[in-house]
Order: sequence, then C-alpha cells, then structure tokens
Amino acid sequence: MVTTTDLPPSMLWADHLTRDRRRSVHTVRAYQASAERLTAFLIDHWGERVERAMLARVTAADLRAYLAYRRDSGLGNASAARELSAVRGFLAWANDGAEQPRIRGPRVKKGLPRPISPGEAIALAEDVAEDAAEPWIGARDWAVLLLLYGAGLRIGEALALPGAILPLGETLVVTGKRSKARMVPLLPKVRAAIEAYVAQTPWPIAADAPLFRGAKGGPLSAVVVRRSVRGARARLGLGDRTTPHALRHSFATHLLGRGADLRALQELLGHSSLSSTQIYTQVDAAHLIDVYRNAHPHGGV
Repeated sequence: MVTTTDLPPSMLWADHLTRDRRRSVHTVRAYQASAERLTAFLIDHWGERVERAMLARVTAADLRAYLAYRRDSGLGNASAARELSAVRGFLAWANDGAEQPRIRGPRVKKGLPRPISPGEAIALAEDVAEDAAEPWIGARDWAVLLLLYGAGLRIGEALALPGAILPLGETLVVTGKRSKARMVPLLPKVRAAIEAYVAQTPWPIAADAPLFRGAKGGPLSAVVVRRSVRGARARLGLGDRTTPHALRHSFATHLLGRGADLRALQELLGHSSLSSTQIYTQVDAAHLIDVYRNAHPHGGV
C-alpha cells in the first residue's frame, strides 16, 4: 500500500497546490514540472534519494549549480528567472516557510511584450479568474482579460468602459488615445463574459459610471489587474513579458498570422499611423506558412 510519505516531494506539493491552495490545473502542472526538475537534479547532485525533509539542506550553491545546469540546456534569462521563482516556492513549502537560500536571479531585459499562444492567453485568463477572492471578482477579471485578447483593447480602455455600453450588441465603441473613438467587433465569448460579470457584480452599474468595479465598489485599477496577471504568469511559468498589454499584442499578431489586413488591424487597434501597427507584424513562421498555403494558388503543391 502506497502512503503519502512514499510519494515524491513534487507530487506532494502538487497535491497541496490543488487541495489547499485551489490552484488551477495549469498552475499545478507548471509548478510540479519545476519541482520535478529540481528534485531530479539534486538526486544526481547529492547521489541519494531526495525526500521532503532533505530539501532543507538546499544551499545557495546548490541553486546556482541547478541554474547553471538548466542554462546549459539552453534556458534563457527570462525562463531561468521563472524557474528560480518556481523552485523557491517549492522549497518554501517543503521547509514550512523557513527562510530560503539567497541567490540573485538572472537579469531580464525589458522590451516590447511578445505574443503568447492562444492557449496560453486563455490559460492566463482562467488562472487569474480561478485565483480571485470571490466568484464575481473572478467573472470580472475574466471579462477584462478577454476584452484585451478578444477585442485588442488597451487596459486603460477596458477599465474606462462605462455602464452605458449595456446592453451589449455585436460591436463596441471604445474611446482610445486623444479621445479618439473606434468601433470593434465583440465576439460572442467576450460578450458572454461581460454579461456574466454584470449578472454577478454586487455593485449597481450606472450609465455614467465605470463598468468594472474594484472589490470595494470603486473603479477597478490597472494596478490590480497587472498584479493578478503577475501572479498567474508565475504560477503558469510564463515569461515576464506576459503582461495585460501582451494580450493586446497577441490579439494583433494572431490576426496578422491568419492573414488579416494591416490597415484593418490599424483601425481595430486605434493606431493613428500605420507605422505603429507594424510593430505587430512579428508573426511566427508557422503562421506565415499557413497563410501562404491557404492564399497562394500553388500553396498546396
């Protein structure tokens, strides 16, 4: 008969995240994978089986050796920083919150947000919603993030939407930079998310008041959304550039990857010049090849 003491620490941690912390399946999968990699390294590094109690022996030198091992396998700075964050959480759990070995993580250069895959975008929104303190807050966060990824809104544009947009139709009028208004299509899934939030919010929605409210009833702050996204991307093992703006970036690059017209995309994003839209043309090769095969008369040859 197998008891919990016979299970590897990574599985025990995954069970803790699922049962006690109520983390999403995506979060648990990402964190468990990091814990398994660290444990496998320590077994080879120490030359013995690693149990939970033994993880208290991990030193800063052990962590530096582990990161060097992972970097040798081609891990970049951003991924190494995520890995270090994940294993720190694992060690904190194993040591019942005791102080962890101090080690400086790799420097991650800042730059334009990179697109994430459609699956990652939805997983991120799901994780943020599942981690919310109350169901209505989860519905709110899900709706906000779907507006960024499903309609290409800036975070400020989404949070500035007034109650006057209700009832929703097939399009949405958005006020962007320099008070310029534009019309964007509202996908059924995005519309359903907003309506689900409206049905659950405990706060009355006035036509001249912000649609999205904070936990105490005031306007929802972008800081709150960004903090929730930071937590979700760490749990999912996503890059530091996975920000709310990265969802808008992904909206643009995924549309371009499927053959969208650059001028039409300019209108959807609310850019005043085409040059601003061209930063979203960094579409991966697989998407470009798909567009070529579907559009070119000899693409299937």
